[in-house]
Amino acid sequence: MRETLEQGLPELGLEPACIPALESFSRALLEKNQVMNLTAITDPRDVAALHLLDSLALVKLAGLESQRVVDVGTGAGFPGAPLAIALPGLHVTLLDSLGKRIDFLREICGALGLENTACVHGRAEEFAGEHREVFDIAVSRAVAGLPVLCELCLPLVKVGGRFLAMKSSHTEEEINQSKAAVSTLGGRIEAVKDYQIPTTDVIHRVVCIEKIKPTPKKYPRRFAQIKKQPL
Repeated sequence: MRETLEQGLPELGLEPACIPALESFSRALLEKNQVMNLTAITDPRDVAALHLLDSLALVKLAGLESQRVVDVGTGAGFPGAPLAIALPGLHVTLLDSLGKRIDFLREICGALGLENTACVHGRAEEFAGEHREVFDIAVSRAVAGLPVLCELCLPLVKVGGRFLAMKSSHTEEEINQSKAAVSTLGGRIEAVKDYQIPTTDVIHRVVCIEKIKPTPKKYPRRFAQIKKQPL
């Protein structure tokens, strides 16, 4: 794992000082994964590349600095936790609807002393009620379709901020299907950026959506409606 990180981090413009914390996070993840389903990726080198370096690719692609970031549907903490570890100037909220995942993240973030991280158990559509348009950036590596993710994420982003959706590289149709939702929710597709995960041949994609006007107050809807009738 260390060798993979030592090789990959410089490609992303990151210093090796964050490696020990990234290793500690990964060890805790793999240990907890023995009793709880957190990741199907269990080889330490693959964890380093396909989870950590993939998450940290956002640093180079999106120019993250001292901003408020919400990771919607964070799961085992990706991409938010590696970003919080590598960039102490960020304030990262890890949001997930499964309490056991958040309990794990609270435990490991506390052990690592990540004071720039908040772990929140909740649904995005409900979380938006009290945190509407307060974040500079929303990120998501969740598997939901882009129209659904846009309705969950864009209401959380302030005007002038961005939603960064991490996707596979063959998502042209999905992006086209999301254009109506993006517009309705106050966004504009700013860029679609493909990138190669350092140390691998894997190509992934980030869809960068700029928030150009406030989201109408009727969004987000209840999740059952979002899923049944995507915008």
